[in-house]
Parts: sequence; structure tokens; C-alpha cells
Amino acid sequence: MDELPVTVTILDRKYKMRAGGADEQYLRKAAELTDQQARSYGKMYAYQDGQDLLAMVSLTQISRLLKMQAGQQYKETQLEERLAAIDRLLDGDKDKELSCTGTQNSL
Repeated sequence: MDELPVTVTILDRKYKMRAGGADEQYLRKAAELTDQQARSYGKMYAYQDGQDLLAMVSLTQISRLLKMQAGQQYKETQLEERLAAIDRLLDGDKDKELSCTGTQNSL
């Protein structure tokens, strides 16, 4: 996949990046949301420069990502445990069916 040059603006500063075709829309949306959140923080908190705001945005978003990953891992673990329980139940039913079939054949 060829990457194309993409320029995004955050806090009135332009950033030149490269992105694959489908990724460009996500990169632009991420820049837009980063800009919005940084400006919001700028209204709420004292800061030295835009880098402080970008650091706060980064910390907030990475924290959310880590929480989501932990939640996803928990869900996957729960799903694996439930599927294993269902598998054990089905194996138990299969064993019962085989023993019943075996009993009928010996009669």
C-alpha cells in the first residue's frame, strides 16, 4: 500500500505525515479530535505552551486506550472460559450419547 503525504493542523501548527489510503481519514479525524481536546484543556487549565496541552491530551488518550485494552482482555478471557465450559458440557453429552448407544447395541 502506497503512503501519501498528509498535512494536519493541531493548535494552529501544521504537521506533515504519511498515511496509507484508508488510514488518512483516521489520521485527519485524530488530528481534529486532538485539536479540540487540547483547546478545551487550554480553557480549563493553566499552561506554558501548546506542548503542555498536547501532553495532557496524550496522557488522557493513552490512559483510555489502556483501560479499553484491559476491558477487552477481560472480555476475551470470560468468553474463552464460557466457551470451554460449553465445550465440556457438549463433550459430556457426547459421552452420555455414546454410552447410551453402546448399551443399546449390546442388548
